[in-house]
Amino acid sequence: MNTEITGIVVSFLLTVLLAFPLGKYIAKVFNGDRTFTDFMNPLERFIFRLSGIDPNKKMNWKEFLKAMLTINLVWFVYAFFMLLYQDKLPLNPDGNPGQTPDLSFNTAISFLVNCNLQHYSGETGVTYLTQTLVLMFLQFVSAATGIAALIGLLNGIKEKTTNNLGNFWKIFVKTITRILIPLCIIMAVIMAFNGSPTSYKGKDTITTYQGDTVSVSRGPVAGFVAIKHLGTNGGGWFGTNSAHPLENPNYLTNMVEIIAQVLIPVAMLFAMGFYIRRKKFAYVVFGVMTIGMLCLLIPTVVTELNGNPEIAKMGIAQPTGAMEGKEVRFGPAASAYWSIVTTIISTGSVNSFHDSSMPVSGAMQLLGMMVNAFYGGCGVGFLNYYIYIIIAVFISGLMVGRTPEFMGHKVEAREVKIAALVTLLSAFLIKGGVALAAYFVAHHPDIAWAVKPSAWLNNPGYHGFSEMLYEFTSANANNGSGFEGLGDNNTFWNVSTGFVLILARFIPIIGPIAIGGILANKKYIPESAGTLKTDSLTFGVMTFAVIVIITALSFFPALTLGPLAEYFQIGR
Repeated sequence: MNTEITGIVVSFLLTVLLAFPLGKYIAKVFNGDRTFTDFMNPLERFIFRLSGIDPNKKMNWKEFLKAMLTINLVWFVYAFFMLLYQDKLPLNPDGNPGQTPDLSFNTAISFLVNCNLQHYSGETGVTYLTQTLVLMFLQFVSAATGIAALIGLLNGIKEKTTNNLGNFWKIFVKTITRILIPLCIIMAVIMAFNGSPTSYKGKDTITTYQGDTVSVSRGPVAGFVAIKHLGTNGGGWFGTNSAHPLENPNYLTNMVEIIAQVLIPVAMLFAMGFYIRRKKFAYVVFGVMTIGMLCLLIPTVVTELNGNPEIAKMGIAQPTGAMEGKEVRFGPAASAYWSIVTTIISTGSVNSFHDSSMPVSGAMQLLGMMVNAFYGGCGVGFLNYYIYIIIAVFISGLMVGRTPEFMGHKVEAREVKIAALVTLLSAFLIKGGVALAAYFVAHHPDIAWAVKPSAWLNNPGYHGFSEMLYEFTSANANNGSGFEGLGDNNTFWNVSTGFVLILARFIPIIGPIAIGGILANKKYIPESAGTLKTDSLTFGVMTFAVIVIITALSFFPALTLGPLAEYFQIGR
């Protein structure tokens, strides 16, 4: 047990130690300073020339968002039709069929928005062509979109008064060429040398220790795993994701994948401090997010190591903890750590089955996605946190009877309304979606969906409710993990979560950028004795309190019907 805890501590410390210099490097990249990746300049100039893009053109917040949303629409159309007709395209050695329209709709949106909510199994649901030229491609561009959005916001913060958030295309391309590709090459090499396949050959036939003959899918897994984690995407090449021995062969690769999925989100916080020249502010944000993570992680690790009380009542010893749904080569502690970091950020990959987690663990995983601002996904983690900052600034201003200010700009009604709408959206999408699903299960169990509502849930009662709650929460958080006792590959779930994915991805990006652009265009107000210090411990505590209160008011009633009720049922 001590060794397992040590593994968690070492993993987190290595993440922070790597994230700090990476954050400094990222700040240099977007500041235009000299870096060792300047050899990419000719390639970037060629891309801009071929695309007819002027990378030096200034963009206000509306032009920035227009560029981002337009190209995302193009990617969606491309992905939808590629998945729909993948059976008629090359690089399909296993003869996998094309996806149905509703599944193609869901999959295209899911990978577009950095969620990767897979309602299919990777071995049979997609081909080598669509895995690489559609899904892997979208994992690169969705991560770059999130980072570009954050840099646009920071461009507004760092200047006293400006109407320029930078050029979306320039930031986007640099993110891929200078950050994502170099890091992915390093990680893919590590994965390949530890046993992850890098082949385009079809299934291989092997004989197990038990003498059974089975067919095992292959493919360029190492590269796919690299961008799925570094880009906080989470989509698995195999149906069982990183619980699969070819996608996550050993404890070393498990640590590499855990570090990789948290690395860029944490590095972006340090990069923010260097980029806007407010390192203390970045440290406060990092501290608040880390405390939030620990509040979710510690109960999860404790409950998983203590085992399942229902099994204990049967007189069965659990020397290693609650092992249902977990890989022996990782253990419950490492699996618990993975389950929290993958849900507080938007990765959503799994090395154990969350559906088998203890009720307290399931509640912590849900809370991580409901908050969606403790580190968060690539770039968008701070965008979500920024909304909480605006609300905290507004409340703090009311408490002292002073006009709220953030970074030298007055926060007025327009900005607060946008922040409030973004905050309320999550609660509406999650609880509204679950209410609709529960209605069909309770009142129309035999309605003619592809899979009838009566067959959606493999677990009755409280846990069945948790499965539906988790699905919509995961879609809203652009996470992609799931309680996989839920039968989700049908018209209802593909279409409903598809629309949640779109709204929950782009409105929380549009809102902060709009607020940032509006504030940046206002007259700069120099700091005075009455200015609220946003880089202070007091403001950090205030922001954390706002996060806790908003999350509790929005989601605790739903949690009491699912994991909390299940916890008390087991305790009884």
